[in-house]
Amino acid sequence: MAEEEKRIGVVLMNLGGPTADYAVRPFLYNLFRDEDIIKLGGGKFQDIFAKIISKFRAPNVQEDYEEINGCPKGCMGNKHCLNRKKNVVSTCCSPINSLTEKQRRGLEKHLSKIIPDHEVKVYTCMRYWLPFAETTMDDMVEDGITHAVMVPLYPQFSWTTTGSSYRDWETKRDEKFGHDTPWKEFHVKNYHLDEKYLTAMNDRIDEALAEMDEETRNKTHFIFSAHGTPKLEVRSGDPYTTEINQTMEAIMEMRGYDYDYWLGYQSKVGPQKWTQPNTAELVERHIEYGIKNFLMIPVAFVTDHVETLFELGVELVEDLEEEGYEFENLKVMEGINDHPKFIEALADQVLDKLDHEVDGEQEEQTSKKVSV
Repeated sequence: MAEEEKRIGVVLMNLGGPTADYAVRPFLYNLFRDEDIIKLGGGKFQDIFAKIISKFRAPNVQEDYEEINGCPKGCMGNKHCLNRKKNVVSTCCSPINSLTEKQRRGLEKHLSKIIPDHEVKVYTCMRYWLPFAETTMDDMVEDGITHAVMVPLYPQFSWTTTGSSYRDWETKRDEKFGHDTPWKEFHVKNYHLDEKYLTAMNDRIDEALAEMDEETRNKTHFIFSAHGTPKLEVRSGDPYTTEINQTMEAIMEMRGYDYDYWLGYQSKVGPQKWTQPNTAELVERHIEYGIKNFLMIPVAFVTDHVETLFELGVELVEDLEEEGYEFENLKVMEGINDHPKFIEALADQVLDKLDHEVDGEQEEQTSKKVSV
């Protein structure tokens, strides 16, 4: 790091999730009107579609979040959460809110230890619910940030996740500051092969296996599950599916390929064709072949939320049982969340960007447009 003091802001960018029952419908509306995910051309037609689909899906989705409520004893999320401000205990809060806050605090504490000569603030910025980009920027201005590093909580790059978050950030930033952004800005693209990230994943796998008896462990098969993406994105060159496969293979290589493993995709939304095979159908196919023991490994999710805790942990099991599929054990790996090695991996990404800037190796990024 250079000698002059920097006021460093690190922005953790995530999907977000509703914090209360009234937030479910607007959260879904924000999701479905994002043309990076649902390609309906944007504009009025997409807005109408988002309003209709969010209205009809909200009641069922609310029930899902109520079943995995992340803050049953009071708000554990960001300081901007309305539950915290109003001192309200929510019965319908996505765990992504409290867990991302844990990641934020852990990273800020870690960075403050390893670069004590510079003030470091870590912020969260959610794509579809609070805190939005404008609020995070206001916090950064108030704190006098001089250097900002944007870190997506998506290890694998996709235009539907990291790309969407960066596009939204750029739009709001340019509306707010024009060409006078008060900080230098740097962007992490991906870290899907980061050794510390991979170590954190394998630690969680080992923890899950350790909770099984030896006989069950010996019969267990790994099902890696990633959030699906429209096939249109894959055909247009989106690197996400390639990077998902690279992450999975790197994890298994680190393990010495000790278990049989497969990859599926979940969470399809909208009318488009999405990546295959579907995770649930993949498990069904294995059961039909006589495999009865599974460890579900959320490979594209670094924070437990509705896709891991409900879709894999509750819905998948219930659907299999209702359809008459017989299995012995189906366990979902805990997300890496605030695993110490993952926090270190995020810190390394931040320091790499800052060190490159100081050493003159980082391409000047004052043009205010992300180049990924």
